[in-house]
Amino acid sequence: MSGGAPDGGLSPGAATGAARACGSCLARTWLIARLAGSIEIARHQKRRLREILALAEEELLAGLGGARAVAIADEFEHLDIDALREAVARSGLEAACRHDPAYPARLRDLDDAPAALFVAGGLGRLQELAGADLEQGARAVAIVGTRRASADGVEVARALGRGLAAAGVTVVSGMALGVDSAAHAGALESSGRTVAVLAGGADVPYPPSKARLHSLIAARGCVVGELPPGFVAMRWCFPARNRIIAALAHMTIVVEAARRSGSLITAEIAIDIGREVGAVPGPVTAWRSAGTNALLRDGATVIRDAADALDVAVGVDRHEAAVLHLEPRLRALLGAVADGRDTLAALARVPAEVAPTLAALTELELLGHLRRAAGGRYVVIPT
Repeated sequence: MSGGAPDGGLSPGAATGAARACGSCLARTWLIARLAGSIEIARHQKRRLREILALAEEELLAGLGGARAVAIADEFEHLDIDALREAVARSGLEAACRHDPAYPARLRDLDDAPAALFVAGGLGRLQELAGADLEQGARAVAIVGTRRASADGVEVARALGRGLAAAGVTVVSGMALGVDSAAHAGALESSGRTVAVLAGGADVPYPPSKARLHSLIAARGCVVGELPPGFVAMRWCFPARNRIIAALAHMTIVVEAARRSGSLITAEIAIDIGREVGAVPGPVTAWRSAGTNALLRDGATVIRDAADALDVAVGVDRHEAAVLHLEPRLRALLGAVADGRDTLAALARVPAEVAPTLAALTELELLGHLRRAAGGRYVVIPT
């Protein structure tokens, strides 16, 4: 990707409002979208997608423009940057480029990092969720997998999303059918944080059947994309967005994946840029487990539940992770026992509280957090 200072009559940080991205970065996103059909053809010709996306604008025009190169170059030279900004504003999105403090620093680990990100949900929220630097953003985990997930795979993805988000971790995925959308849904169920990375415009729900999920994520998290508002994704856009998913997260977890799967592309990129990779094991005879089992054979971390993921991603041990994952009522009760209110009489101060409190204590016993001692006392099981 070409570097240098932004142009279009703006210095870094000069742009305000919905499209804070500088003129040169907005222009580059326009050019990528303009050449989208040629990029698709180049991929079919076995050209490496990430090498294409790392090309400077002049190289893109020369290598992909073909007979239209001169005409496209003329359009590019005379682009109306203000019109591009107005299009962003009309879409309800915001935009930040690589010169903007709101641009996630972890994307800079990519040689082919997107020039700009378009965001539904606000740049402020993106900074909060994705982190402005590695330390802030370390608590982010990507959960990816096949669109044709099994019922077990969907439930595992949902439970991972729910457990990670309950522990304060941002769940990153691609909002696709199957594993991705289940992970987002799980995060939302726990009122947690989630970021969806789309292959097309961030204002275009894809797949269309997930329009409600798109709205929920935009309202409570962020939906991001590297292509301009209104852009409808082409096939190459999906592996391209996978690099953003991998870079935004501290760790990528693959739940179910065939031997040749886009999810494995995400895992490969994560490894290339120094991120952790985990995989959920599955039956050796199941096609949905061929990719994940191969990752495990090659050294990926075994992920059975959110506690395993938390242990790797943020250094939270299994007991602490399980406590974080408890419902608030159970967590409060466990804390009361730890503080010395360790009998049913001390915990249930009026008759109406006895039955629900006893039921909750039994639940904590079954979960392995408490044990019953002599004299009707309850004892917290140490880590």
